[in-house]
Amino acid sequence: MRHVTLKSGDKVPALGLGTWRMGERKAERAAEVAAIKLGLDLGVRLIDTAEMYGEGGAEDMLGEAMAGRRDDIFLVSKAYPHNASRKGAVAACERSLKRLKTDRLDLYLLHWRGSYPLAETVEAFETLKRDGKIRQWGVSNFAAGDMDELAGVPGGKACASNQVLYHLGSRGIEWALLPKCAQAGVMVMAYSPLGQGPLLSKPALKKIADKHRVDAAAVALAWVLRHPGVITIPKAVKPDHVRANLTALDVALDADDLKALDAAFPPPKRATPLDMT
Repeated sequence: MRHVTLKSGDKVPALGLGTWRMGERKAERAAEVAAIKLGLDLGVRLIDTAEMYGEGGAEDMLGEAMAGRRDDIFLVSKAYPHNASRKGAVAACERSLKRLKTDRLDLYLLHWRGSYPLAETVEAFETLKRDGKIRQWGVSNFAAGDMDELAGVPGGKACASNQVLYHLGSRGIEWALLPKCAQAGVMVMAYSPLGQGPLLSKPALKKIADKHRVDAAAVALAWVLRHPGVITIPKAVKPDHVRANLTALDVALDADDLKALDAAFPPPKRATPLDMT
């Protein structure tokens, strides 16, 4: 497993498990718990969740899935913007910790920008860090301008990570945001790295997958992970998807592969609004 080193020196696994749309239906809980446990059995040590996912249901599910294994995991969760006040963020974090059945988060993120001043949210996050409830904090869905504004508030340069949408079909962050984060030492977490809908059925992707004898998903993930400061958190519930995603770690895309992918999925030619899902 490749790792990315945060400003603090903490090392984060490059490939983890996402939990978006988990924890929403009781009938699917057993399969979700099994998928997380399988990932852990196969060596995954990074899990991402949020209080928004299933309105706490994903965190509650993870609390069960991680039982007895918490110390092996780099655990990430996110706070709603309407909970990002000086007191609200602290209370939201404590609720997340209770659902997750743990005493700390390794990384805590503001899910997206809301109405509370960034300085107030940063103050709350620094309080949580001082009290040992989180080890690091960051943001999610922040565009380049948002990152500039964050860096200008007291304590804002301590931001460890920015979690954003990034996949072959959504490359806008390459124009300004990705280099800005790299320069500032801010780790980028790519969510929905496999895209939505027909992305994985594109002929160019299938051709490269056949060449490397892996699923198209593994190529799409390897493409995201080609950047040294980027990690990713694909969601998978089916056991074969969990296993297929992990094969991305063994895929080394060459110059011909990258050229073909650029032709099929062109890089940005201008600044565009930040994509979100």
